[in-house]
Amino acid sequence: MRRTALLASATLLAALIPLTTAQAAPDDPAPTPVDRFEGEVPFASPPAEGIFTWGGDTDDPPRLELTPRTDAPEGSHVLSGTYDISGYGGFTHDFAFAEPARDWSARKGIRFWWEGQNNGKKVAFELKDGGANGEASELWTTSFTDDFSGWKQIELPFGDFAYRTDYQPVGGIDHVLGLTGMWGYAVTLPTGAEGRFAMDGVEVYGRADQSLRANVLTDAAVYPVREGGTAAVEVTVATTGSAPLDEPVTVAYETAATGTAESGKDYTPVSGTLTFPAGTASGASRSVRVPTLKDKGAEAAETIPLKLTVTGAKPPAEPPQVVVDAHGLPYLDPRLPVKKRVADLLGRMSPAEKAGQMTQAERAAVGAAPGDIAAYDLGSLLSGGGSTPTPNTPEAWARMIDGFQLRAQATRFQIPLIYGVDAVHGHNNLVGATIMPHNIGLGAARDPRLARRTASVTAAEVRATGIPWDFAPCLCVTRDDRWGRAYEAFGEDPALVDAMASVVQGFQGARDGRDLKDDDKVLATAKHFVGDGGTEFGSSSTDGYTIDQGVTKVTRQELEAVHLAPYETAVERGVGTVMPSFSSLDIVGDGRGPVKMHARTDMLTGVLKGRMDFDGFVISDWAAIDQLPGDYASDVRTSVNAGLDMIMVPNAYRDFHSTLVAEVGAGRIDERRVDDAVSRILTQKFRLGLFEKPYADTDGADRIGSAAHRAVAREAAAKSQVLLKNAGGVLPLGKNQKVYVAGSNADDIGNQSGGWTVTWQGASGDITPGTTVLEAMRKNSGRLTYSQDASAPTAGHDVGVVVVGETPYAEGLGDVGNGHDLELSAADQAAVDTVCAAMKCAVLIVSGRPQLLGDRLGDIDALVASWLPGTEGDGVADVLYGKRPFTGRLPVTWPRSEAQLPINVGDTAYDPQYPYGWGLTTLAKAPEGGAGTLGALAVAARAAERTGAEEAGRAIVGKARLIVQRKAGDTLTPAVAKPFADAEHLLLTGRYGKAVDRLAAAYRAA
Repeated sequence: MRRTALLASATLLAALIPLTTAQAAPDDPAPTPVDRFEGEVPFASPPAEGIFTWGGDTDDPPRLELTPRTDAPEGSHVLSGTYDISGYGGFTHDFAFAEPARDWSARKGIRFWWEGQNNGKKVAFELKDGGANGEASELWTTSFTDDFSGWKQIELPFGDFAYRTDYQPVGGIDHVLGLTGMWGYAVTLPTGAEGRFAMDGVEVYGRADQSLRANVLTDAAVYPVREGGTAAVEVTVATTGSAPLDEPVTVAYETAATGTAESGKDYTPVSGTLTFPAGTASGASRSVRVPTLKDKGAEAAETIPLKLTVTGAKPPAEPPQVVVDAHGLPYLDPRLPVKKRVADLLGRMSPAEKAGQMTQAERAAVGAAPGDIAAYDLGSLLSGGGSTPTPNTPEAWARMIDGFQLRAQATRFQIPLIYGVDAVHGHNNLVGATIMPHNIGLGAARDPRLARRTASVTAAEVRATGIPWDFAPCLCVTRDDRWGRAYEAFGEDPALVDAMASVVQGFQGARDGRDLKDDDKVLATAKHFVGDGGTEFGSSSTDGYTIDQGVTKVTRQELEAVHLAPYETAVERGVGTVMPSFSSLDIVGDGRGPVKMHARTDMLTGVLKGRMDFDGFVISDWAAIDQLPGDYASDVRTSVNAGLDMIMVPNAYRDFHSTLVAEVGAGRIDERRVDDAVSRILTQKFRLGLFEKPYADTDGADRIGSAAHRAVAREAAAKSQVLLKNAGGVLPLGKNQKVYVAGSNADDIGNQSGGWTVTWQGASGDITPGTTVLEAMRKNSGRLTYSQDASAPTAGHDVGVVVVGETPYAEGLGDVGNGHDLELSAADQAAVDTVCAAMKCAVLIVSGRPQLLGDRLGDIDALVASWLPGTEGDGVADVLYGKRPFTGRLPVTWPRSEAQLPINVGDTAYDPQYPYGWGLTTLAKAPEGGAGTLGALAVAARAAERTGAEEAGRAIVGKARLIVQRKAGDTLTPAVAKPFADAEHLLLTGRYGKAVDRLAAAYRAA
């Protein structure tokens, strides 16, 4: 699933703040300077105190300087700069690192001079409040519009700042702008066009006004209550600085007649006044109780708004409302079959309610307007990669999702949201979760049962945070290692991917969906349908991408044999949702040319829902309908008519909802198509048990990242290691050997976890708890030297281990040609050269795809493809030190050069460095004998095939493979490599006899 930057964006911030020239009241104290920009504050990044820039990409930070100006509003210099920001960017002044936090609680606001460019752009201004320091504090924001020319003093009262809901570096310190511990401020500059700015004279001004620094809050915005019950609304007063009230605050309340409930029939009206006298402590609460009345009829939910009129403080951002729960309607009866519940509910819904169920928004987009969940009857929310609550803990995830679910209770039929997340190798957005090897490593492990267990662990950790839906597994068949999401595939062979579709049961349980309601299961998503792994290099039209989201050009036979087969298996396994690919499909001979998958009715409705009889629902990829030709109405019409049931419109959910309603109303989308889509969505919500249990069941939260879960990841990491070369039996290592460890990926949990870890693209460094390869090796050896760049003396060591490879990336941005290639970095090359010249050496390549070794292979004694093993480096050490044997086999062909790409098993011309399926083992020695032994094995293999003895058949082929690998050594000619790879494919399709025949051909050629 695609995900764009979700951090600070001026479009998500508060509305226009009036621009005024300061006019101090006669009794106001003198302003307190913050920044004069006369050189008193340096340009310096944390932990130094100073002004520093930041941005989403390397070219996004603005360029700053202190400029002498004769027209400077204050002093002789101003802070000026230029910018050209595509994602997000700006600058910050932190006070925290060189002086105590500042107390601004007695002041009215902050102001500064700004040289207007009259460009109509919004500029966001942010305060850093409380916390440990400027980089661990709450962020509060407002904005102003640059719609003037020349210098103007901008005044921003503290009462106008709002708590940021789209991004916080830490979470929920107290959600109150305390002003007693201010650590700094930040300016977020406009995006999308080049610009310049100048700023001067930042200062705090005025005297605090209680009506601006005191707030009246309610503990929730929605209060569901059973018919006949009484709702208790907690009303709290809180102040900036947490100071007692200087003046009384009164809250007049009354039940309003503007809701759907009827006064006197559905509830007893209430009214009155709550008084918080002067001296009341910040945080004091009072209750308003709203009794509801019971009648005998079945009803939809009804709302009772509670009007609050506040004097002496700011009122709540939105008035609370009591909701009398829906009751007595057939769809609410869990004893009825799901089909009947769906039919009953669907028959009651309006076109707008149906459109809402087909709409999925990103959490950050609705964070600033959570009432939209009910206003638009939204059916689903998601977290894009790296879109997390703060703090990023299991408890915070559950609270966040419960808060969203609470909003859905204010809808007429209280249809729960289904929340989705990309947990593609563990609950990878959550810090502290168990991070599994990426799929490419699971493909190398060749163990469908183990893959299913990894999915079960992921499902349990995801569901324990309140999330019932996972956008996994990726069942793509990767055909080009230059693809930026190649590691999301299990391999290049559809037979291998087909076998690993066992993960569907790990996520969902039983094929009929009966386990989905359990607290350790999630709805799975087979993605990306279909052909995303076959896009041609250079075919992508997405800006900066070279292969991702490009065009897959295939014959219909190739489409069926290579790309469609794993999805058919997933459907047979009962997968609940399918996500189409961003890519286009060009079927040779159909006369249509490249057509975006989101518009292919023949594939989504004809093949998937028709021929395959898929009964789940189809969810679009991230804003993918925007890539369809035509205007927005055409995008909506084309995609829904093609067979999409729920549309992921992260930020455009309002436009999508209104457009869908209009298209249905105009007859351009058939109502039956909408009913089919909504029925499919509701069916999965009922199967998941969300109507009975919409809120998070956190009983399993204590098992997130547990020893038992990490043990599964450790086993998967060990079995994913592929021993490509082992001259002289360098591996396994001996405990008493003196080992020299080097390389960029030896001690980096972020690098060994890869993309889609905590953030979308992943990051190097200590980003989540886990064990690096180096840390794991130290547990096994007391005689170990570590030097990342191999600069430490090498003399006196028995063996070297150099851990090299890639730094993290994800889809598109990871494409070769988009800042990436398949070569080791210069530093890694130097480390390999240094260590391998000085001693026997083993090189571990930690990467999402093969890396080109060139002429270095001859200097390397042992070579291991470690893939991206995740957080459990102990699994890598287990095979290095012989606690587990090497058993992994290549899930993709390892090329000699980039010029060979794409190269795959079955190609007519096939001359790789190592063929598909290659993998030495330390488990067992090769059987004695040669051609004669292979002949006997072929006979036994055919017998196993006839009797359906799968385990015996695989074992027989495995013995034959060992014989071939022993003879071939490093002399892998095309005559050896091609039949060897063919045999691996035949093995996975159950043709054991022919597999041994092909291995015999490889033996003769070796």
